[in-house]
Amino acid sequence: MKTPIALKRGTVAAVFIDLQEEHRQDPRYLVEGFAGILANVQRLQAAARQNHVPLYHWAYIVDLDKQDRPFHPLDADGKSAFSDKSDPLTEICREVAPAKGEALLVKAEASAFRTGPAARDLKSVGIEWLVVAGVWTEACIDATVKDAVVKGFRVLLVKDACGSGSAAIHQTGILNLANRLYGGAVTDTEGACRLLAGESVTAWQVEGSVPLRFTFENAAELYAEL
Repeated sequence: MKTPIALKRGTVAAVFIDLQEEHRQDPRYLVEGFAGILANVQRLQAAARQNHVPLYHWAYIVDLDKQDRPFHPLDADGKSAFSDKSDPLTEICREVAPAKGEALLVKAEASAFRTGPAARDLKSVGIEWLVVAGVWTEACIDATVKDAVVKGFRVLLVKDACGSGSAAIHQTGILNLANRLYGGAVTDTEGACRLLAGESVTAWQVEGSVPLRFTFENAAELYAEL
């Protein structure tokens, strides 16, 4: 259901996941509508900076010399088939790259919060809400959001600032998260920017267990209504 929410100043951080060049340039890992996603992320970042909300950027980097991954897909040269440490396409897209003083963090798995000190560090400075955007919705966004909730954060998931390999994968990924986003909310870029500015916004919040029983036929419609 949709209910009014507001974010208390000083308790919010903006989190951007894996907005790397490979999703724009590598034919194997293109994100559908990536240009529009990046444009929405730019709007979010501008709103966060204008309202003194800290920004945290993550990049997914695979280092098979340090990570034991027996079933990991490889290229012919034995390197990771995606996000290899030596691949220049792992760079964050220039238009959404960290500004001076903003944190750029590297993760070696889908979730930004499964391991490492990030969650603890955010808690230590009073962060309660995470505004989350990035790619891929059903993979790294899904894992990051679920781990953030487990660690006690409220997540504001910005649906049109996330994306995946196809609209169908993205939309069902958002619906799956919306069904279980306890303590958080789903909105679009416009709503998120207003919330970052201190306004109250009506946003989707889950009640009960799995309220969005979507089908092949109605998934796009339900997504649009979030």
